[in-house]
Amino acid sequence: QVQFVESGGGLAHVGDSLRLACATSESALNYYAIAWFRQAPGKEREEVSCLSSSDHSTIYADSVKGRFTISGDNAKNMVYLQMDSLKPEDTAVYYCAANLMRRLCKAGQSQHEFGYWGQGTQVTVSS
Repeated sequence: QVQFVESGGGLAHVGDSLRLACATSESALNYYAIAWFRQAPGKEREEVSCLSSSDHSTIYADSVKGRFTISGDNAKNMVYLQMDSLKPEDTAVYYCAANLMRRLCKAGQSQHEFGYWGQGTQVTVSS
């Protein structure tokens, strides 16, 4: 059974950095594209970044490009999201999930393709 457990959230100030971690099973890292999503209060959930299991390619939302970095550690069964230059608009609950339909991340992929959602970790950025 694939599971995701997110951690690393917290309170940060503008310009700070946080690293989120997503613990998962070996099978998830080998067989699925894994993405980080976020949902701010009153807003729809959006995909932030995706890591392909097939070739380790990555994609990022325009809003985080150049500031966030997704990475995976197969030896530790972990996926990370390094968040730099944080902004108040980064405040949200962050989730990781697996794309059950593909191993290669695809821009515009549907959230309906994703499963095994974690419980999320709260990130709050204050000005």
